Amino acid sequence: MSSTLGQALSADGGRKPSLWRAVVSEMTDFCRSSFGSLVNPQFLSVILPILLLWEALPRLGVVPQALVPTPTIVAGAFLEMLLNQHMVGHIGASLVRFAIGFSLAVATALPLGVLMGWNHFIRRHALPLFQILAPIPPPAWVPICVILLGVGLPMQVFLIFLGVFFPVLFSTLQGVSETDPRYLASARVFGASEFTLITHVHIWHALGSVIMGIRIGSAMGLVMLVVAEMYGGHDGMGYLLVESKEYFHLDRMVVCMLLLGFIGWLLIELLKFAESRLAVWRIDR
Repeated sequence: MSSTLGQALSADGGRKPSLWRAVVSEMTDFCRSSFGSLVNPQFLSVILPILLLWEALPRLGVVPQALVPTPTIVAGAFLEMLLNQHMVGHIGASLVRFAIGFSLAVATALPLGVLMGWNHFIRRHALPLFQILAPIPPPAWVPICVILLGVGLPMQVFLIFLGVFFPVLFSTLQGVSETDPRYLASARVFGASEFTLITHVHIWHALGSVIMGIRIGSAMGLVMLVVAEMYGGHDGMGYLLVESKEYFHLDRMVVCMLLLGFIGWLLIELLKFAESRLAVWRIDR
């Protein structure tokens, strides 16, 4: 028994290092593919002159420095906000709200889009309702959400949900409904059930459309996050933007804008990396 236990422990111990090596390898690949695009000569040849002009023009008096803070001033404002304005806490609060709304939207829109794309009866009855609601700009929901839900977390999560829901729903619906009939016929020849067709044919065929919808939805979700925090919040990036505007701190406003841009870029890069790992049948893989 002791020898068997020792073998099991050694096997488990062997699996853990391999798992950690796989995780580290995936993180390294992600950093190389994503951040590598920011340090290549082509990008640097564009961004460095822009930064130099941004720094020089206000200092030379070509544009008012009071209205156009230089990169060095913005960097100083970022350090000051990081050390004295609880920047990490504000970023964390925004990310938590976004994660809740984003997760609820994807968990709702994805299966609903699959069902609507798979079944003509469901699509005919449900699609007109969403076609009426989708054209309403998400910020237009703010007044009624404030009245019905107040200015707390439920209102903020619901607005983020609206921003993410419709792009994911329609992209999933389109991807599933356009599944090649030859794939379905081939699967039916081998006795595949409808559930198997959905899980092994429809969803995988629609994966590219689904991830594209999630990309668009994540961008809209960030927009609605900022709107929600501007209208009702005591923390978060949107709240910091409004506070900076009230005190005319343009450098802090630029910091918030750049951080939101970085968060949006990082989300898109994560989705692109996930697609590259899931869509193993693509030609470029």
